[in-house]
Amino acid sequence: MVVAGVLAGAAALAMLTGGGAAPAGSAAAGSAPARHAPGGSAPAAETRTPAGVYWQRVHARFAPPTAFLPSSAVTYDMKRVPAASRIEVEQYTDPSGTRVTARLAGLKPGHAFGMRVHTRPCGSTPGAAGPSYRRGTGSRTPGADDEVRLDFTTDAQGAATVTARRGWNFRPGGAGSVVIDGARGGAADPVACFTVPFGPSAGPAT
Repeated sequence: MVVAGVLAGAAALAMLTGGGAAPAGSAAAGSAPARHAPGGSAPAAETRTPAGVYWQRVHARFAPPTAFLPSSAVTYDMKRVPAASRIEVEQYTDPSGTRVTARLAGLKPGHAFGMRVHTRPCGSTPGAAGPSYRRGTGSRTPGADDEVRLDFTTDAQGAATVTARRGWNFRPGGAGSVVIDGARGGAADPVACFTVPFGPSAGPAT
């Protein structure tokens, strides 16, 4: 049922964040259908409005690649990202750009992680997610604003919330996951990955 699906998604968000506030841009989500993201994620609420706004939220618990029950959130290092730790990613896109927010819980406490949006879904090995997503840069050297970087440091309970805003939108089908690195600054040390069905552009894609 539509209402039950949306209420279930809202309840899951409240459990993860400790509150029940709706994310920005979700006013129309009460009439949006609940759907399942690929790879075993929990239901994601999404809405598109005539004004060209796209919003979604998806969450899952991390599991190793060899888990009997596979998850769309995969941990490759259970010391830093233990099995059953949690992640939620929310995307809000309108013609002015895109906002991505990630909420995490149960990771290694007091640790500085890197995280970026990548081009493909997660797999049994870190390389399955492909390179980090970059907007079209032509001949110039890409910079930090050409990627969606979500570096964060966990608190004493292993939780963190981080948001990145960009004045551009994803190419349709161009972004498929977020990859967590064991250190900040784009270090090639992937410790976990979460498949996210990033939605279509509401404005010009780059």
